[in-house]
Amino acid sequence: MDISSVQKLCIHLISSAYQRCRLSEDLCRLSVLLESTLATPIVRVSISDTGTGSCLEEFQDLKYSREGLGTEKWDGLLSIKTTSISDNKIYHYHLNLRESGSSRRLTRLPSIPKNDTKFSGTEVCLSISDTIDALLTEIKRFFQKMLILMIPCVAAELVIKRGDVPGLPCENIFLPNECNPLNFSSSNVERLKSGLEEYVLKHGNILNNKCDSCFCSREQLKISSGVACSMESQRGPGLIVEAVIAISELAESPCFGSRSNKTEVLHFKDFSPCSASVASLNALTSIDWRSYGLTFGSIVDQVDHALIEWESLPPDLRIGKYKHQPDRHLIKKAVKLALDDFKGKYTGFLLSAHAVKICSYAPDLASSIAGIILSSNDLEFRSRCASLLKLSQSQEIGRQTVEDYCIKGKIISVIETNDRKPEKSKEAAPLLFEDYRPQDLEPIPYLEEYEGGDDGFSFQD
Repeated sequence: MDISSVQKLCIHLISSAYQRCRLSEDLCRLSVLLESTLATPIVRVSISDTGTGSCLEEFQDLKYSREGLGTEKWDGLLSIKTTSISDNKIYHYHLNLRESGSSRRLTRLPSIPKNDTKFSGTEVCLSISDTIDALLTEIKRFFQKMLILMIPCVAAELVIKRGDVPGLPCENIFLPNECNPLNFSSSNVERLKSGLEEYVLKHGNILNNKCDSCFCSREQLKISSGVACSMESQRGPGLIVEAVIAISELAESPCFGSRSNKTEVLHFKDFSPCSASVASLNALTSIDWRSYGLTFGSIVDQVDHALIEWESLPPDLRIGKYKHQPDRHLIKKAVKLALDDFKGKYTGFLLSAHAVKICSYAPDLASSIAGIILSSNDLEFRSRCASLLKLSQSQEIGRQTVEDYCIKGKIISVIETNDRKPEKSKEAAPLLFEDYRPQDLEPIPYLEEYEGGDDGFSFQD
């Protein structure tokens, strides 16, 4: 991996620690310590985990940018302690990333005996000539993103020790996963949905601040997901792409951030946050958003996330985020599955512009049909209409009941059902009403073909 700054190096080391914890399939602890002293302007960074022992090649393969990491910031030295569950020692190494790749080597230091104790873990330390605040922002942002994944076996903490600030010797910034409601058997996509919900419910997506004026109830937040996968073949390994979409219904809110017509797109690859790839951006651009009632404007890569800007977004609707992993075809498929899942789960959302236009005619059509029914004096006709509308014989059939709650609702339901079908598989729309009349029942006289003269029948009044 290319390392262009001290911040990126710290993030990469924390991400590697997460992967070791995840692969251990056991309860693990990950600790990040930032410590400063009064004596020197040096920040000591310690990243430790109780996951599987480290594969030392992961440190040797780091690509160091001399331009991004000047000698005045960091001397390039990593101190590494690691042990596997089967080892009887804790191995200690030094690695200088300033050495070129061919001559770079691990310097082995004296090992520490484990005294027959069974455990595994890794600690990586480095010292940086900088301030804690210069590192803290990106590290906190990384932890916020990792919380979305809700990895079940990892308890992580970020601890600050400020020896240069009187009265504030230690500060515990983070305790992720402390309120994880899911169990260990939950799927990755279920964890992603739960984590995204928690992320969106925070005001401005800030971890420690929930805004009740924006989201007073979880019912205002709607979640859907889609999963696409490809089989392993000679061309490459199998891939799984998981997409999750959060859309919130907003009432009048004083929160400025809730009025944005932009959607934040977060990417994760191999259970770690990453920037949006070109394939991801192309996949999102190629989706037919109009079939979901949205007008795509533009998409901008913001390094650690992407932003989709919509040309027109309903004022009471805010699309939260997408989550997925890169591969153009699979990303597009997964996001479309998530969008289709949303349309199937939540009535009236993400309807195409064509369906919305047809729905606008439903009130007038319902009014006309209700007028025909209620203006007739034929009791048998009205009785059959009541049966089709699923109204009991004793129930009073008022115009408002028939028009709004029965006929208009059925018309809109049929339109929405047809709009949820893929374009290629659309068939004739289903009947508005099912005919429950037995097949052997005598036909209605005025529906029979008239065999008389030109003086045909007319509806009875």
